[in-house]
Amino acid sequence: MGTVETLKSAGVRAGDEVVVPAYGNAEVARAVVELGAVPVFADLEGDSYCLDPAAVSDVVTSQTAAVVAIHRFGRRADVGWIREVGQRHGLLVLTQEEPGADPAGAELRRAHASYLDARLSGVRTPTPAVGHTYEQYVVRVPGNGRPDRDAFARTLRAKGVPCKVPVQAPVYRMPGLRRDVFLPQTERAVDETLALPVHEGMSRRDLQKMVSACNALGGLLQPAF
Repeated sequence: MGTVETLKSAGVRAGDEVVVPAYGNAEVARAVVELGAVPVFADLEGDSYCLDPAAVSDVVTSQTAAVVAIHRFGRRADVGWIREVGQRHGLLVLTQEEPGADPAGAELRRAHASYLDARLSGVRTPTPAVGHTYEQYVVRVPGNGRPDRDAFARTLRAKGVPCKVPVQAPVYRMPGLRRDVFLPQTERAVDETLALPVHEGMSRRDLQKMVSACNALGGLLQPAF
């Protein structure tokens, strides 16, 4: 069942507000708009990149009907706390996997992630969590945000290390979804995050090469104050 059908079957109607993530998954906000409802963006929790329950609580109004929480990069959203917020305000809470999530190969991806966690020093590695399947291994690049992150990524690619920026812009800046909001944790994540490969086809040599390239670069970048 698609997001529109799920929301409709859950009782969301035109004019209702639905709290949605601002970091990635624009299709969720578009589904809300398609229903004639109003997407309301909440900030993320900095370690998980999923909705922050406190931020959800901050944006709830008398018009809010539902919250849509997305599990991000293979890490589970804090659904327990989000449901508690939902119960407090009488909201429906829906949870979804990210499109393309693939549990196959999770153990090998976890092994790759563990190897990288122990050896990467030039970036901030993902915060470990029970059940994390590392659909993407997302690090933060220190320095001055987007310019340093983008330069870091270009240099890694030049060294033969494939990497990608997982989220290019907050959803509230996308055409048809623009809102006059500023969510600091979302903005920071968009500017700093970089996804490094941990897919099943990678060899130990591939991982070693990536560690060497990242650690050589990391010492050149210092956090901005």
